[in-house]
Amino acid sequence: MYIGRVVGSIVSTVKIGHLAGRRLLLVDQLGPGAEPTGDYDIAVDVAQAGPGDTVLVLDEGNGARQILGLDPGAIRAVIVGVVDEVSVDG
Repeated sequence: MYIGRVVGSIVSTVKIGHLAGRRLLLVDQLGPGAEPTGDYDIAVDVAQAGPGDTVLVLDEGNGARQILGLDPGAIRAVIVGVVDEVSVDG
């Protein structure tokens, strides 16, 4: 699981059946200081996130499939929350 920033959306008119009707967003993983790392994932959005939002991404395939209720399913990453604030002590 990691914190990332939504940098764009993915539009695909033809996609595997279990992705029909689901939003796909491009997420840049953030480092410890909230700086973009350039490590991108395409994530299924279940939290109604949008461009510029800081999000919590579950990037483990089995957990992602469980959230979407898929078995089997070709899913790697799911946006599971929109982050309001990040605080790091020290």
